[in-house]
Amino acid sequence: MLKHFPSKKIIAGCDEAGRGCLAGPVVAACVILPKGFKNTMLNDSKLLSEKKRDLLRPIIQKEAVAWSVGVVFPAEIDKINILNASFLAMHRAIDKLKTKAGLLLIDGNLFNPYPNISHECIIKGDAKFMSIAAASILAKTYRDDIMKKLDKEHPKYHWGKNKGYPTKKHRKAIGEFGPNSHHRKSFQLLASQLTLSL
Repeated sequence: MLKHFPSKKIIAGCDEAGRGCLAGPVVAACVILPKGFKNTMLNDSKLLSEKKRDLLRPIIQKEAVAWSVGVVFPAEIDKINILNASFLAMHRAIDKLKTKAGLLLIDGNLFNPYPNISHECIIKGDAKFMSIAAASILAKTYRDDIMKKLDKEHPKYHWGKNKGYPTKKHRKAIGEFGPNSHHRKSFQLLASQLTLSL
């Protein structure tokens, strides 16, 4: 059962989507929910269907005190690595919050501190606290929208379905057509047994 984090400070939940993908950006979201917010459907985005995530997104955006999204694209990911890119996406989202948070709840066990705002890292926080779950839904749905648009430009990689994750079809397409500018060149794009034949 999701809870509100016990604090008198203004809490912003932060989460990212797309860290393990071979293509597309990493997207982070921050959400400040009102104190009495309740929604029985709200959960970790990974445990919800796409339909439920799409239903929850406008509710979160309407009900939240503040929310924002930050994006880091593949060229930057390749320069600074995916972990730093995840933190940068969160920082970009925090930068855009219209209400300043007093405490950041970060999903996971690591974070680069944001200037002048304290933070707490919570492993599997998106399955524990409402604000992180809400952020996970916004990050996931915004990233999915980006991948669906890119899929129309590059249908051979099947991004509309795999969202850039390393599925067999996605890796097969990379082997066949090569990577494009939306692929993360610093990632192992092909399964090791395929790299030998290239």
